[in-house]
Parts: sequence; C-alpha cells; structure tokens
Amino acid sequence: MTGFLRPFLDRWRLCAVVASAAMLAIAHAFETFGHLAPCTLCLKQREVYWWAGGLAAAFMILVRLPGGPRLRQATCWILGLAFLAGAGLAVYHAGAEWKFWPGPTTCSGAGSAGVSADAMSALLQGAKVRGPSCDKAAWVFLGLSMAGWNALISLALAGLSAAAALRERSKA
Repeated sequence: MTGFLRPFLDRWRLCAVVASAAMLAIAHAFETFGHLAPCTLCLKQREVYWWAGGLAAAFMILVRLPGGPRLRQATCWILGLAFLAGAGLAVYHAGAEWKFWPGPTTCSGAGSAGVSADAMSALLQGAKVRGPSCDKAAWVFLGLSMAGWNALISLALAGLSAAAALRERSKA
C-alpha cells in the first residue's frame, strides 16, 4: 500500500489542489445537473475546499522558494488541519440531518441562502421562498448523505496529509 501511495504523498500539495477542485466540481455538478440547491452548511463545507485548494497551491510555490524546502512537512500538517476542519463541519451537518443535534438557526430553510436561480428570481419579485434546510438530506447513497460522504472523504484527505507530513519528515 505504501508503494502505491508514495507518488501521491511525494506530491501531496498538488494532490490536495486536485482533490479540492474535484470535490468542488462534484458539489457543483450535484447543484447544476441534479438540481440540488445547497444549504448554508453545504456552502460552508465548500469554503473549506476553496481554502485547502488555495493553501495547497500557495504551498506549492512556497516550498520552491529559498528556504522553502524546510517547510514541506509543515505545509502537509496545515493541509491536514484544513481537511480535518472540513470533516468536523461535515460531521456537524450530517448530525443535524440525522437529528442528533439542531443545525444552525440560519439554516432552517426560512432564509434565502442557497436558493436556486429560479427561486431567487421569485424572491426578487416579492414571493416568499424557502431555501433548503440543513436538517434534511437532499441525497443519500448507501445510507450516507452528501455531508456524510464529505466527512469520510475529508477524514481520508486529512489522513493522507498526515502521511505526507510523516513522509516529508523521514526524507529530511
């Protein structure tokens, strides 16, 4: 297994950019082609991938600057923390969907956050539009909602970030 992962771990910052972009593309595809408008927590989960992808891209440049190679391990740990934060947010969202705890009050479905373009047009014309609620799973596969799958993927990305950091330490 380590032999299979080695090329990915050696280029972890690039892999983190690709993984973040892929997760954002998947979310956008669900919204565009599946017509699933994102709730407030869905949008916050996307922000984590924007941050992680941006950090990873910046870190790709940073480690090539003078003195940058000594920061290779730290950049992987920081990416791991970003993905771990994403996993925490996704677990919170999935827990709200399963009614383990209440979601945020801004995500009750009464506001206009995460409303489709058609609904936004109706809202601008004075209609009352309910946005998607954070406590109802819009899509479920194998018993897990999108938030649940995101939690697993984010945890895997955090684990791979930690493995990349440990690999950087062993190379130093």
